Amino acid sequence: MGIVTKRVRLVGSKGEHETEGLFDSGASYSFIRKDVAERLETLLPLPQPMTFEMAEQGATVVARERVVLDFWIDGFRFSDEFLVLDNLADELIIGATTMQKWRLKLDMEHEDIIIDPSVTRLRFI
Repeated sequence: MGIVTKRVRLVGSKGEHETEGLFDSGASYSFIRKDVAERLETLLPLPQPMTFEMAEQGATVVARERVVLDFWIDGFRFSDEFLVLDNLADELIIGATTMQKWRLKLDMEHEDIIIDPSVTRLRFI
């Protein structure tokens, strides 16, 4: 498991917001704090709530809503679903599914994100 922070610009239908994103390979999904999500996009209810285990033994959080946002890293545009949590300590957590989808890799030595430029080209096949 690895964690790196990086400046991320979030863009939704209601506006945009720049924040420090926490890239966490130990997080199954990507998460956004509710107050930030509400400023950027209309929250959509999940068909069923999703419960996640926290690092603290026995602690859980429940996501009941989601948003779909574009996010920009180093001038490259990406897009994904973010699960909304009320009391998230960080504004944004980019989890393993988003990193795998976009082939983002954690460079622990330089505390940076490695972006494969080939995945940033949009294609319709």
